[in-house]
Amino acid sequence: MGKRLQDRIALVTGASSGIGAATALAFAEAGAKVAIAARRRDRLDELAKSLAALGAEPLVLEADLLDEHAAQRIVADTEKHFGRLDILVNNAGVMYLEPVAEADLGRWRRMLELNVLSLIASTQAALAGMRARKDGHIVNIASTAGRVANPNAAAYSATKFGVVAFSEALRREIYADGVRVSVIEPGAVATELREHIGHAQVQKAINAWAEGMRQLQAEDVAETILFCVTRPPHVSINEVLMRPTDQER
Repeated sequence: MGKRLQDRIALVTGASSGIGAATALAFAEAGAKVAIAARRRDRLDELAKSLAALGAEPLVLEADLLDEHAAQRIVADTEKHFGRLDILVNNAGVMYLEPVAEADLGRWRRMLELNVLSLIASTQAALAGMRARKDGHIVNIASTAGRVANPNAAAYSATKFGVVAFSEALRREIYADGVRVSVIEPGAVATELREHIGHAQVQKAINAWAEGMRQLQAEDVAETILFCVTRPPHVSINEVLMRPTDQER
């Protein structure tokens, strides 16, 4: 289908693995120049080699996005390096699952800060340039947990419900400026996300649940993101809810 993102500039957070890495590669194959941000520099450097081979002119941004200033800085660094930012994919996040009564509030606080506040900070930093050009696309990664709240996922669902609500409010604030907003809500995806779970019993149960189905692959979600950002300017895909065929809830 050609280079659908030729000359477009994209920034992908949480790009060291999973959906983030797959999205960066999909964008590169479509012709975009890609900035990649995450904490794990070694993973980013490896991904950068693959992106360079595809002609993406990668910019590696090592950053701990728990720091709101770092979340804003990666946008500024991308704009400085490439001259602008056309597509921001807010993918960085963690999933800490445990019963409310046993919750580690420090862990939950970090999850709220990364999954929600970091996403807001990066988005805020990107808005000025996008609105000035009347062109841009912000893609926020949520989850089916932002639609259905399940036991042991109270705080995680709170973050993802928050991402969905933020994305819709943002869309209504900036649609007249020509800036599009998409929120992607995947179900079970075969990535490292479940490794973050600190509650052993809950982790065992959700792994058994996920492994009992044909899970989404990171590339499936990346293709969906690519579809959203390659629609004609008059088309805005605001929300995509996607599950494995085998997933009921």
